[in-house]
Amino acid sequence: MNEMRVVSREEWLIERKELLIQEKQFTRAKDQLSKHRRDLPWVKLEKDYTFESESGTQSLSDLFGSCSQLIVYHFMFGPDWEAGCVSCSFWADNFNGTEQHLNARDISLAVIARAPMSKLTPFKKRLGWTFNFVSSENTDFNEDFGVNFGPDHKPEEQITYNYRTTTFPIDDAPGISVFIKSEDGTIHHTYSTFSRGLDNLNGTYHYIDLTPRGRNEDNESGTMSWVRHHDNYS
Repeated sequence: MNEMRVVSREEWLIERKELLIQEKQFTRAKDQLSKHRRDLPWVKLEKDYTFESESGTQSLSDLFGSCSQLIVYHFMFGPDWEAGCVSCSFWADNFNGTEQHLNARDISLAVIARAPMSKLTPFKKRLGWTFNFVSSENTDFNEDFGVNFGPDHKPEEQITYNYRTTTFPIDDAPGISVFIKSEDGTIHHTYSTFSRGLDNLNGTYHYIDLTPRGRNEDNESGTMSWVRHHDNYS
């Protein structure tokens, strides 16, 4: 970290107020962006999906519970993995305690991974999570929503992820998808985001961004190489 200037409180206040102008501009721009997101058209789902959960088989419709809106976090945990993705777990640590607030705004949250419940349930218990964590094993849900690249995927192959053609080192990628259900039970897909679009769902990163050193990841071997499962920090 470069050595920073040290100034008087009065000088600091001048620069802080200048930054406040930029922060307000960003907030207004974010509000406008959120409106554009809400104004996106919907796509009707023509396929039924079922998932395995701790309470048995659940349909996509079941994941809504009593709400008309559903947020799905696509969690990276392949069927042959021994543990869930460290980065996805970092995001999932932010989900506990949000369910009641989301439900109050007619929104449910579900976390979906390809691993079987025999792996998801103990992993969820180990990390103390309370959200609905379900398995899409033996379904094409993840592939249909752009976060799994099929059984024959190779790291050097061109695939479509985050609405562009690229390569991806493993079979699964993270993402978020949003759905809405009408009174007659029809489900529409309204939004998905991937890659840095997921930052909005990680409150811990937003706290880190407030600090002088920030994320401080430039000199790491990988952008998130410092992240651990929360019970693995020494």
